[in-house]
Amino acid sequence: MRPTGAAGSWTNQGLIISTTSSSNYNAIDPNLIVDAQGRWWLSFGSFWTGIKLIQLDPATGKRLGTSITSLAQRTGGTTAVEAPFVFRHGSYYYLWVSFDACCQGASSTYRIMVGRSTSITGPYVDRNGVAMTSGGGTQVLAGHGSVHGPGHQAVIPDSDAEVLFYHYYANNGAPLLGINLIGYDNAGWPFVY
Repeated sequence: MRPTGAAGSWTNQGLIISTTSSSNYNAIDPNLIVDAQGRWWLSFGSFWTGIKLIQLDPATGKRLGTSITSLAQRTGGTTAVEAPFVFRHGSYYYLWVSFDACCQGASSTYRIMVGRSTSITGPYVDRNGVAMTSGGGTQVLAGHGSVHGPGHQAVIPDSDAEVLFYHYYANNGAPLLGINLIGYDNAGWPFVY
């Protein structure tokens, strides 16, 4: 916990959540979001049974209660979903995730998917109304041209648009940083430009 940005102000307050080989979810790739009511939430997860959400105490940063909410899970023979990032735009919470395989250079198949919900706890659905807990997700960005395996994204507001940050690989396998602006179509679905 760091009450200020001053050097040396951070102190270890202990574990928030962890997993072992006997857990059915994987407590990695955490991302904090504060909802419209000021409540703190932590999304996390990679593969196994998908993306999860827990509530945190804003006074301590520690877990509040024992509830774990499922936000997204792949179906159809793959468990490849990870890197959750929940971001509020208008009246929706958007759950950004990465599908498929990272970290294989130009052979990476990572792609950025999204679903949305009016509640931070879901259910998140894609453009076709398929729940993300049932394998749904609307593709926002995938490999194209010399961009291979874009994913592990974050969304940050800026003065003129929201910005999507992600990593990808060049043709020679070099890892690079990708930055695109986000727009929204008439139905409120995000796209990058």
